Amino acid sequence: MLEYSPQESRLQTERKSPPTTCPVPPYRKLRGYAFDPSLSLEIATATINEVVYKVRWEEEETDTGGTLSKGPVGEYLEVVDYDPASGVFYHPVDLSDPYMLAQDGLAPSEGNPQFHQQMVYAVAMTTIQNMERALGRWVFWNDYHETTDDSGKVQGRHAFVRRLRLYPHALREANAYYSPDKKAILFGYFPALNDNTTGQLPGGLVFTCLSHDIIAHEMTHAVLDGMHRRYVENTNPDALAFHEAFSDIVALFQHFTFPEVLYQQIAETRGDLSAQSYLSKLGQQFGLARGKRNSLRDAIGEINPETGQWQIKTPKPSDYETTTEAHARGNILLAALFESFLILYKSRSEDLLRIATNGTGILPQGDLHPDLVKRLAGEAAKTARHLLNMCIRALDYCPPVDLNFGDYLRALITADYDLVSDDTHNYRLAIIGAFRKRGIYPKGIKTLSPESLRWEIVTDEKLKEFEEGKIFRTLTKILRDKLFKVSDVKTREDSYNFFQGVKGLIHSKISKMNDTHKFDDLTGLSLTKDPVWNDQKPVFEVHSVRQAQRVTPDGDTVSQAIVVLTQRRDVTADDGSTIRFRGGCTLIFDLTGLKLRYCIRKNFRDERRLAEQIAYVTNQRNTPNNRAMYFGLANREPFAFLHR
Repeated sequence: MLEYSPQESRLQTERKSPPTTCPVPPYRKLRGYAFDPSLSLEIATATINEVVYKVRWEEEETDTGGTLSKGPVGEYLEVVDYDPASGVFYHPVDLSDPYMLAQDGLAPSEGNPQFHQQMVYAVAMTTIQNMERALGRWVFWNDYHETTDDSGKVQGRHAFVRRLRLYPHALREANAYYSPDKKAILFGYFPALNDNTTGQLPGGLVFTCLSHDIIAHEMTHAVLDGMHRRYVENTNPDALAFHEAFSDIVALFQHFTFPEVLYQQIAETRGDLSAQSYLSKLGQQFGLARGKRNSLRDAIGEINPETGQWQIKTPKPSDYETTTEAHARGNILLAALFESFLILYKSRSEDLLRIATNGTGILPQGDLHPDLVKRLAGEAAKTARHLLNMCIRALDYCPPVDLNFGDYLRALITADYDLVSDDTHNYRLAIIGAFRKRGIYPKGIKTLSPESLRWEIVTDEKLKEFEEGKIFRTLTKILRDKLFKVSDVKTREDSYNFFQGVKGLIHSKISKMNDTHKFDDLTGLSLTKDPVWNDQKPVFEVHSVRQAQRVTPDGDTVSQAIVVLTQRRDVTADDGSTIRFRGGCTLIFDLTGLKLRYCIRKNFRDERRLAEQIAYVTNQRNTPNNRAMYFGLANREPFAFLHR
């Protein structure tokens, strides 16, 4: 009989015991650039430009075998690396390969297409995570599709879009854009100017898919279009500018999520983030490669054309009155919010500086103490995170059409009020002051106090006018009963179908109302047959139904439902052209108190707004550089036109 030694017996027992179960990791680590490849060529920034993105671990949620598949292809994104200019399909990266997992993915490389795929996936997923964290729900892509019937008439329909496609090498030009029509983002690559003064390799290739700022910017366009697909319509000077500004805001404040970058930049600026730093710049390599002396955009600074030196831009209300180009106008909104950040960061770090300087406020010469740098970095990161969350949450408090910067200011203030009633750090005052410096004022308010800027609350007395509030009690009950079951929904597709059903139910209930005059007065819609319809039957759309559950700093839960209603009609302008005019409202229901709380509207029967839109759109159509926005392909691809 074979005898085992004690050690051999133990090994035999261990072989027979069940294997240890390892928990699923919360995230996947992927290396990438914090900014873009250009900073890896500078000694001062090379060590901080390579960061590790912590991307949500994708498993059990995909239909590709339970794990992230080659491409990468996951629940939200599909990277398709086809280069039409070269006619080449690049081999897809496999981020689930054991060697990839062991070393946090591929090392950053400008010449490796598989790293390009990894980079766009990592930044895109990071942007999605930040948006979902602030919104408190899943992100969905624009679900609207257009088809043409046999007669040539365009028909619209809605269908779930699981994945947004990302094409790292789609264009051989200095461009990158989100395509609402293709449900995709197309990244370009191009040669830098053949000029030694740019600081780039003359004629060297620049890949937009390797820029954190460009990827995050385009991803934000896609997320915003999934929430508010009417915001791509150029109905006023702020409409497309808001799309650009909001995308820049998300990209910029994501800089503050990289601890190593933040630590180094605070040490370099000695804690003064109003000085020139990479934290306030967007698209460094792109701007330099195109011959600019600075980055593509800068939130607070500019290069003085006379001295060639960087300087802080002085805010002027006249800029808002005269600037028309979408990116330049959007930069005004970006500057207002970044200035708000600087004010708040300075306020939150004053005590640290008092301690460090024995009350003098004057820092000694030399490098800051590492502990002080760490504490300042913590305050900057916290302030940026809070402000970014405010900016994202405000999207739920915006009117569904014809948005302007004043509307967004009111949305910012109201959304923050509902979550943080006691504004101890004066976030709201800082934002209002920065907007005021730039001449951005909402219409129809008496003062610029936070209380005046807050959207008007729908009172109980107002609701009693609606057959004792019957219609809104009915809608609230539908939302409460339906959304109580939303926790049972396990996938994004099921959630999409669930809310489509809620939309249909709400549409049916509103359509069956007998007397709609008071409903029209409150919502700004026109469900009553009146002259605006030219004897046509009034129609409307339940644009979206969303849920928002957020936790206040005190630990209370704010549970809301957002119902968006819209209408449209075609109006003939004086020059014979057709203007599509829209109205609508955002209804915000408090599910805890079971009542309608806000009705944020753009009046469908507002003749003054209609006249302003006709004048603006007619002027834009008659401007040679803008004609492509209204005729031809650019009408369906607005960002391709804007970003070129």
